[in-house]
Parts: sequence; C-alpha cells; structure tokens
Amino acid sequence: MTPGNSWDERISAFLFSPSQFLSCTTSESFLSELLDELRDEKANDHKKVLLLSALLEHPTVLCPTTSAGEGTAQELISILTFTPQKSISLKCHIMMAVTNVLICTSCLASQTKVAEDYLEFLFKTIQDTNDNTGGLSLQPLRATACDCLREMESCNPGLLSQKLETLYYLKQQETTILHQSYCTLYTQSLKNAIRLLTQEKDVDTSKLRSVLGGNEGFAWKTTGLPLSMLPFNMMTQVPQLSTMLDCKELKSILSLLLEESYLMTPISQALLLRGLIEIVAVVPAISPSIFKSQLLRLFGTAEVELMHATLLMKGTFTDSLFTAEDEHFLLKRLVGMAQHPLLRVPEKLFYMDCILHFPENRPISSSGEECLPVLVTPRLTLSLIPTVFNDSATMLCRLNLLCLVHLEADEEEEGKGLAYLFDHLMALLKIVDNQGSREMVVTSFRAVFIFLIHFNYMEKFSEKLVSSLCDLYSRHCRLAPHLINLADRIQECLEDSLWSVQLLKALQKCIVEMPPLQLTLQDLRWHLKILGRVAQESQIVQRNTICLLLNVLINSNLCERKNWQVGNAILAVCRNLLQHPTLSQMFIELADLLQHMTKHYEDTDIQDHARFYYTLLTNLSWEKLAGVLAKGPEGGQAKIRSLSAIVAENDGVTSCLTVHQTDGCVLQLMKIHEPGSQRATTGADTLETVDKQDLFEVYREQFKTPGFASEITLTYNLTHTKVTDPRFDKMFTICLHFDLNDSHYAEVSDIYVPCLFRDRKAPQVILKLKPYQPYPTSLRLSAIFTTEDGLSWHTQLPDVKVSFPEIFLPIPSPLGASHEFKEEVFDLMWNATSSGDPDSSATSLFCFKTESDKLADLIKIHFEGYQIAESQDQNAWKVLFFLPPRFHVLLKLRQAEDAVQVSIAMDNWELLPHVNAYLQNITAYCNMTTT
Repeated sequence: MTPGNSWDERISAFLFSPSQFLSCTTSESFLSELLDELRDEKANDHKKVLLLSALLEHPTVLCPTTSAGEGTAQELISILTFTPQKSISLKCHIMMAVTNVLICTSCLASQTKVAEDYLEFLFKTIQDTNDNTGGLSLQPLRATACDCLREMESCNPGLLSQKLETLYYLKQQETTILHQSYCTLYTQSLKNAIRLLTQEKDVDTSKLRSVLGGNEGFAWKTTGLPLSMLPFNMMTQVPQLSTMLDCKELKSILSLLLEESYLMTPISQALLLRGLIEIVAVVPAISPSIFKSQLLRLFGTAEVELMHATLLMKGTFTDSLFTAEDEHFLLKRLVGMAQHPLLRVPEKLFYMDCILHFPENRPISSSGEECLPVLVTPRLTLSLIPTVFNDSATMLCRLNLLCLVHLEADEEEEGKGLAYLFDHLMALLKIVDNQGSREMVVTSFRAVFIFLIHFNYMEKFSEKLVSSLCDLYSRHCRLAPHLINLADRIQECLEDSLWSVQLLKALQKCIVEMPPLQLTLQDLRWHLKILGRVAQESQIVQRNTICLLLNVLINSNLCERKNWQVGNAILAVCRNLLQHPTLSQMFIELADLLQHMTKHYEDTDIQDHARFYYTLLTNLSWEKLAGVLAKGPEGGQAKIRSLSAIVAENDGVTSCLTVHQTDGCVLQLMKIHEPGSQRATTGADTLETVDKQDLFEVYREQFKTPGFASEITLTYNLTHTKVTDPRFDKMFTICLHFDLNDSHYAEVSDIYVPCLFRDRKAPQVILKLKPYQPYPTSLRLSAIFTTEDGLSWHTQLPDVKVSFPEIFLPIPSPLGASHEFKEEVFDLMWNATSSGDPDSSATSLFCFKTESDKLADLIKIHFEGYQIAESQDQNAWKVLFFLPPRFHVLLKLRQAEDAVQVSIAMDNWELLPHVNAYLQNITAYCNMTTT
C-alpha cells in the first residue's frame, strides 16, 4: 500500500512531467492505483481532490483511448454515487473530472452509454431550482452541473439545442445566486442553436419557433458546427438567417437577457454579452440597437471584461450601433483609463492596446496591420507621453503609441512631439551611462528600436542616435551585445535601411581610434564581438580592423597569455573576413595576421585553426571560401556538411560542448560504516627515548607538526539512484564537486571516478575533510559526467551529512604506544582539563539508568575503538575521543547502584551541546536522567 504522504509527491511529479513520471510505470497501473485510492473510505477529501487533479490536468495521458475514458468515467460516477452528501466539494471535483474525461477522450462525441447517462444526471441535477428538494447545502452541486453542461455544449455545439424551452423555464424559475449560471448556460445553448440554423437551408419562422420552444431529447446528431468564434468585425462574410423571419420571440428573449445582465458579475456579464452579440450578428432581422440601452453603463465601466465586450460590440456592429460621438467618447474614455492612477499596470497596458487597435466605424485599412485610428491625435494623447518614471512596459507601450501618433501628425505638431520623444531617448541613454540597472539598459535599447522603426528615414535623428550610441559604447563596452542585437533587429525589420551599417561603421571607427590604454583584456573581448559583426557587412571596409588586431597581437603579451577565448574571438573575426567580398583588397594583411597567430599564439588549438584558415586563404578563391565557410540553414541540417563548425561558437558542435542538466538525481553516495579503530592516526615519534614524566609534553609536541592528525576520512560507495534511465546506465569521467554550507571545514577538492556501470560493483569514494572546528556539517554535492553518446551531464546529488560521531578518531599516539601510555596521557589530560582555563575547557556529568548487560553492549558498540582503560572490579571505563585538528573529549563511565555516571571533560567547551546530544542519542533506549 502506498503511504499517504507519498501521494503528494507522486501527483506533483506526474503534474510536473507526465512522460517522465510514466517512464517508471504505466498509465494503466497508475490510473488503477489512483481509482483504488479514490474508493478508499479512509482517505480524506483533501487527498481525493488532489488525486482528481491528475485527471483534470492530463485526462488523455491516463485515458489514451475512448474505451479507457469510458471505463474511467464509469468508475468515477460510481465513486460519486457512494460519496457522502457532506463531501460537497469532493462531489463537485468528481463531476468536473467526469466531464473532463468524457470530453477529452471523445466519449461525448461518440455518444457512449456512460455519456448519455451522465448528461441525464446533470440535467436532472439542475432541475432542482431554488434548492427546493436538496436544500441550500447542495447549491454548489447545481452550480457545478451548470458549468459542466455549458462546457459540454461548448465542445459539442448544439447538444442542448432541443432543450431550449426547458432551460428558459429553469432560468426563469431560479431566483438564487445561481441565476447567472442558468443564464449563461441558456445563452450558450441559444447561440449554438441559432448558429446551427444558419447552416441549414430554407429556414422559416416555424422552424425558428420550434427551436426556441424545443423540449425534446439531446441533439446528438447535430454537432458538426465548427468551434470558431465570430470575426471581430463584419468585413468577413458569415452565414446569416433570412431577413424575412419573424423574430419577435427571439428579440423578446434577448431583451430579457440584457435586462437580467445587471444582476450578474462582470465576468458573467461579459460572457453573456459576447453570446448575444454573436446571435444578433447572424440574425439581421434583429437590429443592433437592442444593445443601445446598455451603452451608457458600458462606456462608464471600470471592469476590463465589460470594456472588452464593448469593443467586441463596436467592432461587430460599427456605425449601425455607435455614432461618431459615441466613438469619440469611447476613445477619450480609453485614454483616461490608460493613465488612471488606481489601475494596475496590466490593466493600463490593456487600455493602451485597445487604443492602438480601436475598431473604427470607417477604418482606412482592412488588412489587419497595426494602423492608428484617425481620431487618435497628438492632442488626445498628450497625457500619455512617456516619462523616465514609468515602468518599463508602460514606457515602451506609450512610446510606440506616440510614435504612431506623430507619424500621422502635421509638420508643426510632428516637430514638437518628435523632439520630445527624441529627448526622452537621450534621457534613457543618459541613465544607462550613469550605471543604470540591467532592466533600464534593456528598456533603453528597446525604446531606441521602436523609435527607429518609425523614424529611421529622418537623418537628423538617426545620425544623432548613432553618435550617442558610439559615445556610450566607448565608456561602457559591456553594451556590445545590446548594440549587435539592435543592429540585427533593425536589419530584419527594415531591409532597405542603412542605419545598421552606419552604426556598425561608426563603432568600428570608435574601436580602431581608441587609445591603447583603453584596450584592456576585458574590453577587448567586447570589441572583438563588435568587430566580428562588422566583418559581416559587405559595405564596410575591413582593412582597419585587421591592422588593429595585428598591432594588438604584436605590441602586447596577448599571445603569451594563452587565452583561448580571446584567440577564438579573433579567429571568429577572421572567419567572417574570409567571406567578405573585398577579401582580395586585404589579402596580405589578413595573411600576415593568420601567420602571426600560427607562429606566436601559445595555444595549440588556436595555432591549428589559424594555420587551417591561412591554408584556406592561400589556396582557395573567394567563391570557394564562401561555400566552405557558409552556415547551414537555421534550425535545419545542411545537405553538404559545412566546415564552419570547426570554429563557429553556435553551430553543430554546441550540443557536444554544452553540459546538459538531468531532470532529477541519478547518482548518490552510500556510507560505508567503519569502526573507529580502523580510522586511527599515529604519530611519527617512538617511545624508545620518552621519559614517563614528559609523556604529556611529547603528546602535545606532535600537534606542532603542520597537518598532524588534521583530517578525517569517510568512505562511500558511488551508486545509481532508483531512477532507471538507460542513458545513464554507463557513466564515464565522473567529477564530484563538494560545496561547504559553513566555514568550519577547509575547502574539499573535487574527486574523480573513472566510470560507473549499473551492472558492476560500485566504486569507492574516499572523502577527506579537514575541520577547523569539529562540528556536524553537511556538504552540497554535484557531479559532472559523460555518457556513452559523448554528451556531458550535470546532476545534483543529495547532500552529504557528516554527523558528530563520524568526526571521532582514536587518540593519535606515537608508534609503539602501549595501553599504559594511553592511560597515562588520559589521566594527565583529564587533570589538565579539569583544572584548566574555564574559558576554553569544560567538565560535566551525564547520568542514565540501564542494566549491566545493556551497558556492556553499549560500550562495545559505541566506545570499543576509543576505550583507554577498563576496571572490572570498580565497574569503571575510560574513553577518549580525538576531534581534529586538536580537540579531545574524555569520558569516565562508572556503574553506580542506581545509574551510570558519565563524567565528561573537554578542552573546548563549545563541544558540550554536541556531546550531550550524542550521549542522549546512544542511550535513548535506556531510562535516562540527566544532571
């Protein structure tokens, strides 16, 4: 039986990654366990709701076929039947799970028996209007039933089209808070029924009335209607009913629904309005003026949902419902809401987007392109001018809107508005120049991009921007990636614009003319990225770039520093230069550069690649060079393998050079327990010339030797975890990396394991720790390894916990030391500690009750490797723990009449809490009393 608390972990793992979770089991097995647990009467409702989340989120994973879905739905309905009435929340979740399974596994579309029965059950549930039968406690069940029916109707349009009279009657009867649920269900069914009629031919008034008064069974055979929504505007033709129909009854129903919408929440109102808009749009006999009474309150609404429904209405009916005054008022309302101080940023962005895509009565363009409405003028949007105090999203949205506004403005207004917008850009770049945050840097370059997209043709602004960006780069070379990205995006969006070339040419000039003192190694890496991008432009002369690189290599110690990253960046520039159309004009300079790197750059890999490029340069024509070094299509594999992968940083070798992250833990360390005597350390001296009076001094002198007895050694087995992923059955070159969680230990060196095979004996890992303070600790552990396919992986292992007893070592006595020597040292150390400095040493007493045979077992199990002396007649024992680098814990155990007394002495009083906890732990099975 699965432990209760493990279901939380299993469901979380399944929801996080169903495919990974099911790699260890099957969907049928997991579903069977889940249903068994749902049937268990001992399981609480909270746990069962958690289990149902798996079916709510991934029904097709657990029920991949219609038959599996039918069986699962039948089981859930059976569980629902036997669920106690008091478990209302659980019953609601089961109903939603059944609905979800029936829809997603096509049981509903296939008209299976369980779908028919469940649909009858839901319809019967909603017929208990006003809780007359079941009482108020069952109200959530009716609300859930309404939602389930509406979901079924949405996914199978027309399913309830023959139940409209019953649904209308239920809606009229319901007077509780659930009235809006009945209204939305009826509206959804009515809308789909009307749209079904538009698909038929020769629809007359009697047919319409029969649909509105339908009180038959469920329409299983008429669910072929597409689920596509109505177009946002009427520029696209949609099927409509005949204008000759008598729609008085339908109009009366719609009017009543509109009147009742006042009682609903904003979300339900918006849902109702969208349904009614779609109905009126396909029934030309009903005038859109039916919505006229709603416009006043909709114009003044502060609810985003209702404003969105209003704009849908505006885009659908245009001037047949909205006058020019209405249109202007609505635009002013949107502008006011876009800057309302009480609204959140997402809501303000929504209103600005509504302004940008405002559905006009007489739109100029119907192509769907971003085109500003004619009524949006600089005067109207004066309050939306961006400032540096806006958040990033608001600032960029306002800037884009204002750019479009001034793009269509007259010359006088355009001049003033553009000047302000350009000054705004300069202010943003000034903030970046003054060490602005990363967010401000990104925002500033996005703002520059937006401005250039609209006004790149205006030379006075574009030239000033180039100059300002170059000045900014000269002081902050770290902005190179942003400048390169800006140039790339402008080229993508404006193919005919030369602004990107102008910027790159200016940056090249800035770098080439930069004083030598500013060409630091860190800045040079950024300069090389810029120059590599410049080398891709056929319109820019590259001779100055080559001369700069050659001068840097000759007049600095860069070649001797063996910096592979810098060398590779220089070769990336050379690679682009080899494909440049003007290669013949810089042939000699480029050959000198490559030859110098071949001879003097003290990195073998860089030398080899420079030599290879030199060979290509001197033996191939430019056309062949361009063919050899050309990149394959982005996202696909070239038919002819390109040699560009030899040096290019972002080509096919990336996956081999990348360290991938495992989805979970695949390795673990298993502790090998060793007796303390096997970890004993000994001194280098012998006792041949030692006087007994100087024993303690001889012992203490040992610690003056650097590194004496300063390490503890722990042994582990490196094994696979229970996760059985065949990719990791064989691992090679495993590097274990340890990170400390405190400052009590010295840094731990990486440990290398040659290989680990799942079907072979686990290799041993010896971990050596050097304590500064001998306290319990834990170490974070990660590993990098290689698999058979040549990929490198990184995984996080469970923390390595070092307990207090694992730090214990026997006394580090000199070679040949006898028990008498150890006991003599113990006694001398006890006296010194007991009478020593109270600021450093400490004594204590620990007592516990136990029987004599249990005491013998305790001493044998825990103290055998550390026992110094034993007195059988006095029932006394002496035990000494050595804790690196130079601390001791001394214990004297004596069997008294009523308890065992443990006298404690130590030369570091801060260890007392750990010693006390250790003694409490090993004597936990005894009846303890402590003093």
